[in-house]
Amino acid sequence: MEIRRKAMEMSRRVMGTNRRKALVLGSAALLVLVLVGAGVAFVVTGREELQYKTQSALRKAMPATAAAELQQRGVALASPLKCEDLPGWTKTKMRVSCSGTTSDKKPVEVLGTGEQDSHKNNYTILVDGQPVVENASCLGADCHKKDG
Repeated sequence: MEIRRKAMEMSRRVMGTNRRKALVLGSAALLVLVLVGAGVAFVVTGREELQYKTQSALRKAMPATAAAELQQRGVALASPLKCEDLPGWTKTKMRVSCSGTTSDKKPVEVLGTGEQDSHKNNYTILVDGQPVVENASCLGADCHKKDG
């Protein structure tokens, strides 16, 4: 009887240890699957965050970033750009327009957009009706933030 009882105790200990190992290994495997899945989702979607997440933030940033971009391209502004919201903008589809003049009195127009769904920004700058920047994803110093 004593041998049988000891055998049963040993069997319970071994089974308990095996259950703990199985739970630990199962949890680790599940964690690995979640991390791999998240990595694959990020690679597949390739989503980056928007530089400016609100209409107000986009409107406030555009005069400085557009001026910096123009300065890098050798275009001097006569005064700071004035920006306003374009009709039809929404929380998910931001639209801003800026205008001004160069130091040699040529008109400057800047259009900036942000799309929450695609996580993309697009900027176009026209000087005297000619594109200086077309559908860029960033302007001025914002481009250097992405690179570094």
